Amino acid sequence: MLIYLVEDDQSILELEEYALQAQGFETQGFGEGESFFAACSQRLPDLVILDVMLPSEDGFSILKKLRRTPGAETLPAVMVTARTAELDVVKGLDQGADDYISKPFGVLEFVSRVKAVLRRADKAPGHLSFGGIRMDPSARRVQADGAPVELTYKEFELLHLFLLNAGQVLTRDVIMQQVWGTDFCGESRTVDMHVRTLRQKLGNAGHCIQTVRKVGYRLALPEDEGTAE
Repeated sequence: MLIYLVEDDQSILELEEYALQAQGFETQGFGEGESFFAACSQRLPDLVILDVMLPSEDGFSILKKLRRTPGAETLPAVMVTARTAELDVVKGLDQGADDYISKPFGVLEFVSRVKAVLRRADKAPGHLSFGGIRMDPSARRVQADGAPVELTYKEFELLHLFLLNAGQVLTRDVIMQQVWGTDFCGESRTVDMHVRTLRQKLGNAGHCIQTVRKVGYRLALPEDEGTAE
């Protein structure tokens, strides 16, 4: 998972990055909002950690802009600051922060609360996720490894079906019936073609869509390949 950190104090930024990287997270740090938003335009992270007191633009303003950024409306965000007044905490939460960590903080607490926010985000009502794939069915938005993915109507429905049945083998006939509304097995090439393009659009996350020889497909992590090819 990728985490962006916006913090102008280099010593604190290095401590936060070290703690997160030790837990297996990929991180990228920024000293101000401009470079942060430039990176977001290229790839959205799985979570953002924002300091409140920043040069030129504070964390509240950055969070407000982030919530207006397409695809980032519900992106998990944690505020980190020495400002612990109740009004500041309420302001951050009202503007869409998922948690508020006060400085100074312990490294173990910091990592634990970041993990807790990520767990809550994965269980958000209506959202589906698997591996590096995240889907908001109501908004018809998909991300793969943090980057937005543009899908056709049928590609979206196909991925939705896989996410709802993660780990289960779906035959081509079942896929045809659920996505195309027909059980005509002679059209199985249609399924194969759409799976191929879906994998390509998902990039590395596309490896989770596995071919099960002579049967169909399933959504599973690469290490769970079993009889897949």
